[in-house]
Amino acid sequence: MSKYTIGVDFGTASGRAAIVDVKTGKELADSTFEYPHGVMDDTLPDGTKLGFDWALQYPQDYLDVFYNTIPAVMKESGVSPDDVIGLGVDFTACTILPVKKDGTPLCMMEKYKSEPNAYVKLWKHHAAQDKANLINEKANEMGEEWIKRYGGKVSSEWELPKAWQILDEAPEIYDEADYIVEAADWVIWQLCGVLGKNTCCAGYKGLWHNKEGYPSKDFLKALDPRLENFVEDKLNYPIVQLCDRVGGLTADMAEKLGLNEGMTVTTAIIDAHAAVPAVKITKPNILLAIMGTSTCHILVSEEEHLVPGISGVVAGGVYPNLYAYEAGQACVGDHFSWFIKNCVPASYVEEAEKQGINIHKYLRSKAEKYKPGESGLIALDWWNGNRSILVDGDLTGMMLGMTLQTKPEEMYRALIEATAYGTRKIVETYQNNGVKVDEIIASGGISQKDPMTMQIYADILNKPIKIAGTTQCGALGSAIYASVAAGVENGGYADIFTAAGAMGKLKDTVYTPIKENAEMYDKLYEEYNILHDYFGTGVNDVMKRLKNIKKSI
Repeated sequence: MSKYTIGVDFGTASGRAAIVDVKTGKELADSTFEYPHGVMDDTLPDGTKLGFDWALQYPQDYLDVFYNTIPAVMKESGVSPDDVIGLGVDFTACTILPVKKDGTPLCMMEKYKSEPNAYVKLWKHHAAQDKANLINEKANEMGEEWIKRYGGKVSSEWELPKAWQILDEAPEIYDEADYIVEAADWVIWQLCGVLGKNTCCAGYKGLWHNKEGYPSKDFLKALDPRLENFVEDKLNYPIVQLCDRVGGLTADMAEKLGLNEGMTVTTAIIDAHAAVPAVKITKPNILLAIMGTSTCHILVSEEEHLVPGISGVVAGGVYPNLYAYEAGQACVGDHFSWFIKNCVPASYVEEAEKQGINIHKYLRSKAEKYKPGESGLIALDWWNGNRSILVDGDLTGMMLGMTLQTKPEEMYRALIEATAYGTRKIVETYQNNGVKVDEIIASGGISQKDPMTMQIYADILNKPIKIAGTTQCGALGSAIYASVAAGVENGGYADIFTAAGAMGKLKDTVYTPIKENAEMYDKLYEEYNILHDYFGTGVNDVMKRLKNIKKSI
């Protein structure tokens, strides 16, 4: 009798579930649910105005993902609940919320519905950049060793800056909260009634180390005396390892989802990291680029190196007994969507509709006719700040070389090229600091739907790029982790390596560099590097000065 696991992938705008055959990795059914409240970056549901660089969400939307998608995949697949052995979850991170001991989010309490700091702070909430700056300054001043594991900088997207923002701007919310939790761990808590902090979020976003723990009380006190007991007061729940069984599905959840009470619920994991087993990575030194609204670059290695500007290196962060490195770009798909929404003439939209294709495909059909360098344009990929290797949310986008003859498709292509240059910067930083990159695999919607972009990436990186064999890497990966948590005795696997080898998927498609394109892109990349260092390393802080002027008005 076949056995199955369910993976639920929580993204920026929606959540999706897939039910997967444990033996083959075949996805029998999947379902997507759009968050009713979406990303709140302008106002709260009651109309309360939000500040600059805010990005919030409403936690009920996450539960509604479970209630809508899991019954849908169970119905479509026809699988019996008796044959579903486990459920896993992955989540965008760092995404945190303040809650009560019973799990109630403070934003769902009537008295706090108008307080922005009571809501979920999404990963791309950058309004805590001032706190990140102070953390970096103090950590380097005090000679804190832990910051070296994060490339020398803490991001405004991470747990401590966001929690400090709550304390500083809304101390009543901070005091009322019994815990500050990752949304990834909160949804697992709602499923099985057990709260734990997964090692992936803890290590990459929470500054936790498997041997040293969190930053010291002395350091936290030096930041702000009120933070001295932050770990004891707000993170006072256990660390849980990847592939562990956190608990069994509660009776209430089992009834709502159409599954069996007590079914295995495994540890949550960051969405990008869940994709690693989904693409059959079972050995070190293979870089996975998960390309969506943003891009995350994950690589596992047998060696630990301190790499400047990355998002962290965590022992066991993806696979046991291997170091997992993370870097990323904060704006990729969002970058292209911004251009479509704000910069494309109505005539282009009308022509795309006439041809029966979406505007992205229409623009690509025009942009792919250009040779590298033909547009005379070059751009910086910082429309949502820089995550790696500069780790600075206050940087902004830029395009150089526009003239009265510049066309929208040229600008669109320049933005695509900019994201590829940013990826190359990350790959070279890994390699220059002792971390081998032997192969590159791409996953995410862009890799599946956009051959032009993937060829540009292959040319700029000057490396072949393989493509994931599923459009649901997060959900498949979460289902793979669940198969290990369920155990061999229940029809699952003894370890993640065996599970990934059996259930992971790769396409036969490989994008190979075109020699003459790669040579031209080498020249253009030199120009990108000059701009990167000039605007990104403090030589000219005009981007930050302009941003400060904007804030002051």
